[in-house]
Amino acid sequence: MLHYENMNPDILSKHGHGQIKICVSGAAETGHCGPNALEKAKELGREVARQGAVLITGATTGFPLWVSMGAKEVGGMVVGISPAVSEKEHAMVYKLPLDYLDLIIYTGFGYSGRDILLTRSADAVITGCGRIGTIHEFTIAFEDGKPIGIFEGPWEMGGELKEIIKKAHRPNHKIVTGDDPKKLVADIINLVKKDKLEEYKTS
Repeated sequence: MLHYENMNPDILSKHGHGQIKICVSGAAETGHCGPNALEKAKELGREVARQGAVLITGATTGFPLWVSMGAKEVGGMVVGISPAVSEKEHAMVYKLPLDYLDLIIYTGFGYSGRDILLTRSADAVITGCGRIGTIHEFTIAFEDGKPIGIFEGPWEMGGELKEIIKKAHRPNHKIVTGDDPKKLVADIINLVKKDKLEEYKTS
């Protein structure tokens, strides 16, 4: 359950649909993420929750799980979008966690199909330490015109995504970068608000 008393009232709305949903994309295997990646991921999750957004992840291990842990530490809500068709397949075949998730949506579409639903279920996407799957989710969000945050840290993904953007030959004014979770989430929320239908804009 969301602890609204701990959140900034300015970003809450009387309309449930007005609550911003932020997907955090990252690697399930984190050996390449560098020092302090766990704490950096958890702080990102805390900020998503503190600033009143619902966290959406791929319901997987590693970086997304760490972000979910941080969000739950401060009473945030976390939704997982699973590649599996059922809870049993999620846990026993894909060997993915059930912890730190308030709701899991089972897509049955595998990882690549799941990625489309994952990014489209959110108002914005933030990438952290990642691998090829994170790049896939980034490019889907880019093509869909979603606001995108690149969370920089002791990992290579930030530089790799910047290189992709540089070589894309397509301007995109909905991308923000930074290593400060609080500012990055605030910047993303400001971009999302610009796209909200007038009826559902938060005050």
